[in-house]
Amino acid sequence: MERIETDLLVIGAGSGGLSVAAGAVQMGARVVLLEGGKMGGDCLNYGCVPSKSLIAAAKAAHGQAHAAPFGIANVAPQIDYAAAMGHVQDVIAQIAPHDSQERFEGLGVRVIRAWGRFVNDREVEAGDTRIRARRIVIATGSSPFVPPIPGLDSVPYLTNETLWQLRARPGHLIVVGGGPIGMEMAQAHRRLGSEVTVLEGARALGRDDPQAAAVVLDRLRAEGVRIEEGVTAAEVRGAEGTIEVLAEDGRSFAGTHLLIAVGRKANTEALNLGAAGIETTRTGVKVDGRLRTTNRRVHAIGDAAGGMQFTHLAGYHAGIVIRQALFGLPATARTDHIPRATYTEPELAQVGLTEAEARKTHGPKLQVARFDYSGNDRALAERRPEGFVKVMVVRGRPVGATIVGHQAGEQIALWALAIANGLKMQALANMVAPYPTIAEVSKRAAGAYFSPRLFDSALVRRVVGTVQRWLP
Repeated sequence: MERIETDLLVIGAGSGGLSVAAGAVQMGARVVLLEGGKMGGDCLNYGCVPSKSLIAAAKAAHGQAHAAPFGIANVAPQIDYAAAMGHVQDVIAQIAPHDSQERFEGLGVRVIRAWGRFVNDREVEAGDTRIRARRIVIATGSSPFVPPIPGLDSVPYLTNETLWQLRARPGHLIVVGGGPIGMEMAQAHRRLGSEVTVLEGARALGRDDPQAAAVVLDRLRAEGVRIEEGVTAAEVRGAEGTIEVLAEDGRSFAGTHLLIAVGRKANTEALNLGAAGIETTRTGVKVDGRLRTTNRRVHAIGDAAGGMQFTHLAGYHAGIVIRQALFGLPATARTDHIPRATYTEPELAQVGLTEAEARKTHGPKLQVARFDYSGNDRALAERRPEGFVKVMVVRGRPVGATIVGHQAGEQIALWALAIANGLKMQALANMVAPYPTIAEVSKRAAGAYFSPRLFDSALVRRVVGTVQRWLP
């Protein structure tokens, strides 16, 4: 067995692990990177990249069928599902070199294509290699959670990992799970010509602001997606092409394909964490505010750390770990400035506290500023008037922002910047956005916060009246 000593061992070549490895090696550290699966991890191969690529294909099809409001005749799109999936694979192939073994070896990282397993508190075995490291980073990501529904083990089903193998369009896709992944794939497949039924045990998009979620759900229903809330799957039966989901309330739902999208679980089972004295929780590796595990030589980042599951969060975690592992400086991770987005149309995005969370936390100190997309000229020009920006403000600073509407995922970045840096609403109101842009909705929301103070104030009126009498 080959033995290696290194400064930093990274287990997992997904977005977080790659960020750690690239940053550390370029700053002079010796780095070993382990990956037993595909370089790029879930985001590149099964998650963010393929899903947004398929959504783009579906958007193109939808545009052809709904062009009449722009003076262009509607046409029935000729959809080649296999070609749409080919588009997905082409996008993956274009991005893959950036995450490839060759690129990282070119940077100076020792890449070992094998699964890692702890043998003690400082050593990990991967294939026929044992690595001893001063610091270790667990960046193993997560996998689809498959619930123990009776009959599911004997029926063919899809997850976000296996969906991309399809080349024949589903006739009727049943989606179990009404969260972001389920709703994105539901709308995409409906636009690509499938019948779609979504089954959600509680409330669809239940993590998000109910008013904002309603805008999205109304659009999906209008497009023909059947969304059944409060439906708990009790049994699954059938065979390929004829699948039936029986609910606890006695109803049944039949389709040709079944997609399970009820959440994800951290990939920790094969790591033999006990040998390193590393504890886990129900959601992942147990970490403190500095992302250290119960073994202080080991950090866990991204989905493996058991918190929010976003690619951009894993990248942020990478910076927190590099600061500690390379420079010995304390660094604490925070989550209040981490945005999230659901890429349906319209999009739904959130950063910081929702209105309900802010009211619970801040009570009467909370003020809510809102501006509707219907008041934005660019949104009207593009026939996308649905949606709004809602900003939760405490003592003049935003503590949360909700955006539902066109390009919400792009627009939320401004509020993430504001919350990350403790900016006041005045800073947002001072911004000058080019006209006409969707970005103006955020500026107008900031203006809506100040409007009552300026236009409904008797004091302001008296001051203006006095000044006008004295001005020449």
